[in-house]
Amino acid sequence: MNYHTRKWIKPEDLNPNHSLFGGRLLQWIDEEAALYAIIQLENSRTVTKYISEINFVSSAKQGDIIEIGIEAVGFGKSSLTLRCEVRNKMTHQIIITIDKLVFVGLDENGNPKPHGKTKIEYVADRLSEKNTPEF
Repeated sequence: MNYHTRKWIKPEDLNPNHSLFGGRLLQWIDEEAALYAIIQLENSRTVTKYISEINFVSSAKQGDIIEIGIEAVGFGKSSLTLRCEVRNKMTHQIIITIDKLVFVGLDENGNPKPHGKTKIEYVADRLSEKNTPEF
């Protein structure tokens, strides 16, 4: 699992119980996962198709630093399936897990667009494959 984004829990992120509001956390997860999928599929028209059961394991409080982990678990014809885990950066205590987030790349008419991908690609590898000179 690669942890790409960290968030500092601030007063505006809290619910009436003074813990992290679940809706705010889901917003952050959806955005992080969407960015990951867009980069992997090389398609800015990538959208969220499905999010499986969400397991809130523990909570975060004001001042905590959390990190969002995303991992690709499968490629479909036009889709990418991801797994997510959010944990407390300092204690590594799990806050939430989502086993399946499915993103679909669309064409200009809003129809699923085949991507031809079968494995994770890193931007550095793409650049070297295109023989881009280093500066």
